[in-house]
Amino acid sequence: MLDRSRTRSGEPDSAALHHTLERARRAERLGYHRFWVAEHHAVPGIASGSPPVLMAAVAGATERVRVGSGGIMLPNHQPLVVAEQLAMLSALYPGRIDAGIGRTPGFTEPVRRALRSGGADDARFGADLDELRGYLDGTAAVTVRPRIDRSVPLYLLATGAGLAVAGDRGLPVVVGGPVLDDRAALQDYRNRAGPDAHLVVSADVLIGDPDLALSEAWALAAARTTGEFPPLEPPDPHRRMTERQRRDLDRALSRTIAGDEDTVAERLDALVERTGADELLVTSSTWDVDALAESDARLAAVLSGITGHVPA
Repeated sequence: MLDRSRTRSGEPDSAALHHTLERARRAERLGYHRFWVAEHHAVPGIASGSPPVLMAAVAGATERVRVGSGGIMLPNHQPLVVAEQLAMLSALYPGRIDAGIGRTPGFTEPVRRALRSGGADDARFGADLDELRGYLDGTAAVTVRPRIDRSVPLYLLATGAGLAVAGDRGLPVVVGGPVLDDRAALQDYRNRAGPDAHLVVSADVLIGDPDLALSEAWALAAARTTGEFPPLEPPDPHRRMTERQRRDLDRALSRTIAGDEDTVAERLDALVERTGADELLVTSSTWDVDALAESDARLAAVLSGITGHVPA
């Protein structure tokens, strides 16, 4: 499960972080295997800007679930600093830490300047990724402290180009969106990674009233026209929208797997069959936190029934 610490209209940003901690405790009780958090900077709709800090809070609030990032955006950080953060987490919570690594810089130019980020660069990202791996596996000239005595699994959040980067390094990869329909790209990843190939497929999933998906879909539509990703608002099926916003909202809804258990199970089965997923990463957001809790519980039951897959 990936939780992005979505803010809600009328609530302080801090409430989103407390909702994340409660959701992590619930996910552990329900049997989810991993609980990941996100990195977004200066985004009104998301309170999580520092995955390692939130990972520490989540790991401290739980006992067994694996805790990870979805992901740490490497262009925004020095690889040594990321390695030190992961080493500390691994020392404090041995055997429970995952590291999802991404290459997306800040969304706007002012944010990129504030982060001292040069933006996305394939060559630099590959070099930084290799440097990070060197620190984590102990082959770099500099030894991170605390010394890592067990591996921290790395997962690469990838689009088409990132699949090749992950495949050439034999790394597990997390993919979502349109690339899930690119069978050639997914097969190329498997060919490159060989026996180390591990495909994690991401999907937005909600079980319950389909209108639960409206809050997040509207936020995505609004962001495309205003340039600002807003806090969640109560769903409003009768909201007045421009033609473009309606198209964007419909597109977002079409990418969300929502409905009752049978509908969701059928679509997830088809997704696994189409992609050959080794693992599912589910993410969902809605205004109603109680409905979200119910969806998480019902989804756990559905996932346990998908052959060869467990909640993840």
